[in-house]
Amino acid sequence: MKIRLVQNGMITLIDDIEQTQFPPRNGFYWIDASLFDLDVLQHLFGLHDLAIEDCIDEEEQRPKLEVYEDHYFIVINSVEFGQDIFLREVNLFLGGHYIITVAKHDTGLYPRVLQIIREEEVNRPDAFLYHLVDQIVESFFEVVEKIEDLIEKLEEEILVNAKKAQLHQIIGLRSEVLYARKMLLPQRDLIDALHKKDLPLIDRKLRKYFGDILENAVKIVESFETFRELIGNLREAYHSSVAGRANDIMRIFTALTTIFMPLTIVTGIYGMNFEYMPELKSPHGYYIVLAFMASLGIVMYLIFKKKEWL
Repeated sequence: MKIRLVQNGMITLIDDIEQTQFPPRNGFYWIDASLFDLDVLQHLFGLHDLAIEDCIDEEEQRPKLEVYEDHYFIVINSVEFGQDIFLREVNLFLGGHYIITVAKHDTGLYPRVLQIIREEEVNRPDAFLYHLVDQIVESFFEVVEKIEDLIEKLEEEILVNAKKAQLHQIIGLRSEVLYARKMLLPQRDLIDALHKKDLPLIDRKLRKYFGDILENAVKIVESFETFRELIGNLREAYHSSVAGRANDIMRIFTALTTIFMPLTIVTGIYGMNFEYMPELKSPHGYYIVLAFMASLGIVMYLIFKKKEWL
């Protein structure tokens, strides 16, 4: 557990957890806790049992805002994207003179938030909440750009040469996008509540700034809606490309079969065991037949080429 006293952007580490029970003369306490610290924190701050249960629960919690008598409980998701989309649950307890963050995984957000605290001279826990939520939403834009690049890359590869591995990648990406979208909708509603709901622990002027974050959250939801459609188009493009390639192969095989069909007839006729046949006993008959067959094949090939069948 890390306890920080934040005063106008100045950060001081605190060792005594008992000190955080009482409001400081200036600033607020930011307590960065683990799941193992919740028992102590619940006793000190009177955190609601249901909120503690949600923090400890191994099942993934949907983004939400729970309003209790003297504190709020907020669940919000940050995001990471490598091969897959990972949503990192962040649990927040907002009180009048403190904010408690409980993350089950390392989100990588806190160094940037610390920098903003110093730059903006943050002095209230609700202002800290605003900047943290803002950074979480901003992190989704980086993922949006990566997914856009991946879709463009897949589209180019499919147009050049469709492979079965691309279909598996498309199906996997679609599953990841649908999963993220399912969590983004309640997250948008959460930010909308922070913007519009009458919350005494959040300054009225500050709530207006949550409107900007809400606009970004709406854009992100719309982007993931677009991704769902684009990925559907990718799958159709893949199947069209595979079908087109199969048609090309069948067209080539059909043309070759058609070219060799009359040649097969000629060789079949001259393979019959009759004594009296034209050119059978001519010293140049063999070469005449070969030249005729070659000329016939070339003429048919040129005809197919002109008609763009090959």
